[in-house]
Amino acid sequence: MVTDFLHSFDLEPGIWDICLRLLCAMVVGLVIGTEREYSNRPAGMRTHILVALGACVVSITGQMIFYEYRAMGGTPDPARLSAQVITGVGFLGAGTILREGATVKGLTTAASLWTVACLGTACGYGYYTIALAGMIFMLITLTILELLQHHLPGRVPEMVKYELHTHDIVAALKVIDAVAQSQRAHILETLAEKTDAGHILRFQATFPGIHSRKRSEQFFASLVAAPECESLNRDATAV
Repeated sequence: MVTDFLHSFDLEPGIWDICLRLLCAMVVGLVIGTEREYSNRPAGMRTHILVALGACVVSITGQMIFYEYRAMGGTPDPARLSAQVITGVGFLGAGTILREGATVKGLTTAASLWTVACLGTACGYGYYTIALAGMIFMLITLTILELLQHHLPGRVPEMVKYELHTHDIVAALKVIDAVAQSQRAHILETLAEKTDAGHILRFQATFPGIHSRKRSEQFFASLVAAPECESLNRDATAV
């Protein structure tokens, strides 16, 4: 198994070792970025490669500063620059997080960017074993564990379309919001229409997590029993 032989000697990294570290970081970013690209995520191959390379360059620079100033009697911290990378890459990851209604997407891609930066840092310090092993376990997490995740109970939420008739639209909306909170439902695409007989509210509700069908039935029963609801129709579909 390839070990990090440079750490057995008190030597400044040479040009070939620097190139090897950059190549290792590029491979890490390429592998993880390809998986994200294949999954059609906001940050793809080139973004992950650049993050890994940038973290690697900063780590190498920190080491070079350490060797240069230590020869002059100084004691610089070679990990200080890398610490700033780990913190700063969070802002880049935040740009991949999108909010769509009550759902949030992009958290996994944001986490992958941060982790790639950590692996790039390991490459920059010459810890090839840590970087490559981390890449393999990260790839397993993004692929195999994703397949297992889709088979978990309650993973596929139930979506129900409702049509509610009421004379007091403000009170009806308050009741819908209160019942949705009690049943852990997410309300989407609420549309209101005024008619001669009153108001019609059309909306969708999703019930993520376990016991989604039971909570959907309780949601419907609670709305039907509410005095603000004159009539209620529904159409349940799975998403």
